Amino acid sequence: MPISPNQGSTAGGTTVTITGTNLAGATAVKFGTKSATITANTPTQVTCISPSGSGTVGVTVTTAGGTSNPLSFFYIGAPFKASLSDVSGPTAGGNAVTITGTGLATASSVQFGANSATPTVTSDSQISVTVPAGAAPGTVGVSVTTIGGTNNGFSYTYVDAPTVSTITPSSGSTSGGTAVTITGASLSTTQSVTVGGTAAPFSVVNDTTLSVVTPPGTAGAEDVVVTTTGGSATAVGGFTYVSGPGI
Repeated sequence: MPISPNQGSTAGGTTVTITGTNLAGATAVKFGTKSATITANTPTQVTCISPSGSGTVGVTVTTAGGTSNPLSFFYIGAPFKASLSDVSGPTAGGNAVTITGTGLATASSVQFGANSATPTVTSDSQISVTVPAGAAPGTVGVSVTTIGGTNNGFSYTYVDAPTVSTITPSSGSTSGGTAVTITGASLSTTQSVTVGGTAAPFSVVNDTTLSVVTPPGTAGAEDVVVTTTGGSATAVGGFTYVSGPGI
């Protein structure tokens, strides 16, 4: 006599179907010592709503002919989330995030605000998920749903991709050391700035301004790339290295 599903939330409320023979006129379905609510009954099947419980319990069906042998049903608690590997990313989504905690083995969905994604379960303590696109920049709640229930508690911030409008001054010595101001948009989460592929020291002034010091380079125009948690922006040939005079 199979039972499907054979696991559910400790809070109860799981719809369970028990299949067998001589099940017509079932008067009771017990999960351990607790009674379930019978919602449908045929000679070969009983459908019921599980009561609350914990651990592993035996499920029995009682009819006028007696009580069946018990079937095992496993109660699963709500998941607990301990950490989120990344707390921000591009509004377009597409980046992978790892969630660690406990009770994650039966995770079926991860919700980012109003949008959901299907996770890949690594173990009971870890899942990974590709972040869905956000409706707009901003912070949303993150929840994980398992057979045991739903757990909230994390926030994730969608960030628009950066833009670069001006680079001032746009030229300087090949020896580096030129103080440059970059203006644009969505720059507050800047992670790196490169000039000609070489990392440049920088500081974030505000969401529209960066202060940068150029690294040494070779004479000529070089691309300037600003990378944030929202993506990257490239100013093609944005800074020109100029050789000093020689005698």
